[in-house]
Amino acid sequence: ILVSASGDELRMVATDSYRLSVKETTLETPLSSGFEVNVPARALQELARLVGAGAGEEQELVVSVRANQVLFTLGKVVLSSRLIDGQFPNYRQLLPESFEHELRLSGGEFTDVVRRISLLAQKNAPLRLAFAEGELTVSAQTPDVGEARESLPLAFTGEPLEIGFNAEFLRAGLEAIEDSDVVLKLISPLRPGLIESADESRFRYLIMPIRLNV
Repeated sequence: ILVSASGDELRMVATDSYRLSVKETTLETPLSSGFEVNVPARALQELARLVGAGAGEEQELVVSVRANQVLFTLGKVVLSSRLIDGQFPNYRQLLPESFEHELRLSGGEFTDVVRRISLLAQKNAPLRLAFAEGELTVSAQTPDVGEARESLPLAFTGEPLEIGFNAEFLRAGLEAIEDSDVVLKLISPLRPGLIESADESRFRYLIMPIRLNV
């Protein structure tokens, strides 16, 4: 995971070639000089576990970068990790500059629908999002298993659009936003889609589509 900081902003970026997530956080104390390091994902997963277990509850998190090492300090708990050598991909080049559609949805409602329909997206079957005038229909079909579809009201106008995503990847991006409204940005069925939190949490999640068979 790319961890970088400059000025009053901390950024964390991760990608697996199929999706890209970017999280930005405002620092309480601006930095006089910044840093950019590659941190093993397991180290940050362990840090999240410590915070979830109460080690960092109501405590300030201090991040210190040294030669080939990063330290996370939560009160009396210190987690250290070696850094990963190498150049992280230029993720800014992967984020489209403009989109054809920007659609705002209730994050909780949309996530619940995706969870339910995902149960029928097995054996690598895509989750289909079909956009039509005033409506979004989420559907999935797996041979010998079944089919499910559910519709949501949506302020969509223009030519109908259908795009497919990996159900697990889409669900993970929505769940990362939690209860905030989400903004779904689309270009075309064969271009990546972008999920953003509609509040001030500054989370972006780019996801590659799956080519749909008619």
